[in-house]
Amino acid sequence: MAQTRLFEDFEVGEIWTSRKETITEEDIIAFATVNDPQPIHTDAAAAAKGRFGSVIASGWQIAALSLRLFVEDGGYGDTPMVGLGVDELRWRQVVKPGDVLQVKREVVETRRSKSRPDRGIIRTRVEVRNQKDEVVLSLISSGQVPTRTPD
Repeated sequence: MAQTRLFEDFEVGEIWTSRKETITEEDIIAFATVNDPQPIHTDAAAAAKGRFGSVIASGWQIAALSLRLFVEDGGYGDTPMVGLGVDELRWRQVVKPGDVLQVKREVVETRRSKSRPDRGIIRTRVEVRNQKDEVVLSLISSGQVPTRTPD
């Protein structure tokens, strides 16, 4: 059973690294068909003629992957986290079939909510890297978690 992590349990500088996940052509096409239906993401034959030589993952797929790996691996334990926003989202490298991705999150700020003192805000710097250790995506996320004490 996962542990409950409340606001007071998070520390600035805390780092979490995910397991590695290989992105397949099937993953790319399936995600893009539903969420980003551009030929560069959905049509292998058309994409092969393009500047990247194959389909590439939608940046939104990689952003979603960064959250999924964090949640699946228990980054927040079993604590309900409500996303508040994303800042500085950057897609830095294309992701192709066969790329192996890993997510790193670092807590960069913790603060108690002024309007809801029973909640805390956790800001994390997120980087997704490929097998060459290149950053393919970076962002700053803000999430809200319950506090242990309401003061």
